Amino acid sequence: MSDLRVRVDRTLEKFVESEVAALVALEAELAPVAEQARVSVAGGKRIRPAFCYWGWRAAGQPDAEPMVRAAASLELVHAAAIVHDDIIDRSPLRRGRATAHERLGDSLAIMIGDLLLTWAGELFHTSGLPRTFLARAVSAWTAMGRELIAGECLEILRTGAAPDVSRSMQVVRFKTGSYTIEWPLRIGAVLGGAAPAVLEALAAYARPLGEAFQLRDDLWGVFGDPADTGKSSLDDLAGRKPTALLALTLERACAEDRARLQELLRAPIQDAEAARIRQIMRRSGTPDQVRQMIDDRAAAARAALERVRLPPEAQGALTRLINEVTADA
Repeated sequence: MSDLRVRVDRTLEKFVESEVAALVALEAELAPVAEQARVSVAGGKRIRPAFCYWGWRAAGQPDAEPMVRAAASLELVHAAAIVHDDIIDRSPLRRGRATAHERLGDSLAIMIGDLLLTWAGELFHTSGLPRTFLARAVSAWTAMGRELIAGECLEILRTGAAPDVSRSMQVVRFKTGSYTIEWPLRIGAVLGGAAPAVLEALAAYARPLGEAFQLRDDLWGVFGDPADTGKSSLDDLAGRKPTALLALTLERACAEDRARLQELLRAPIQDAEAARIRQIMRRSGTPDQVRQMIDDRAAAARAALERVRLPPEAQGALTRLINEVTADA
């Protein structure tokens, strides 16, 4: 797993440096844009490339450098999504650094996000995989983008609305689960020519795991240490994000705490207000309930793997990835 991450990092570094040089060659004034695009790709756990690569291996394909390049392209999709998401959320920090819109303003940040998406397509299509293989994944790639945008739009449309757990979970599935785990895994498997039974088993594994990943992220967004998460712990609360964590708190809290929470959500939220909201969440027992939801979904993912026979190395890697995306919840 660590070796794959190193290979993905190496691929991205080489590709991004080439693209940065080409951009600056057009006009030296573009240097700050090029530098911010480079920064936007740096860091991260490379989770999406990992799922894509192991989808390929689950299809019975051998290790191949072109597949590493194809998988790495999904990190550029993620980088683009982060840039745009940070603009929407007005997030000042990402991975411990100032966000693109904080450095260069909204307009240039939007352009950087768009640029990263074009890079993703280029890296995927120039990965070196046969054209016939790449053609297999066109519909999956399109569906991934469709669900990512749908999830982001639904989150915007539902922010500030009456919290609802089922509607929050729908956003979780579309915005994060599908483009983080399900579609990367499926793209890799489809590229590798996986049999329908394998694709079905991988979907049964990926869907609950994608939900678990976002539920963990929701917990970290409120209770995580910014030194560890690399972003402000105020973003989700100040933005009134329609998370399952918030919806469940309003369901479970006593009448007094529910009224207090609704009052806090109507006013600007800074550190003191966020601390009071966390206290209400803890008293309601919601963080523990969300942790149980994460554990249940991790168990469902493990059960799905046990129902299918995959190459041992892929089976082991996909099992380890369950732990990686749900640990420390």
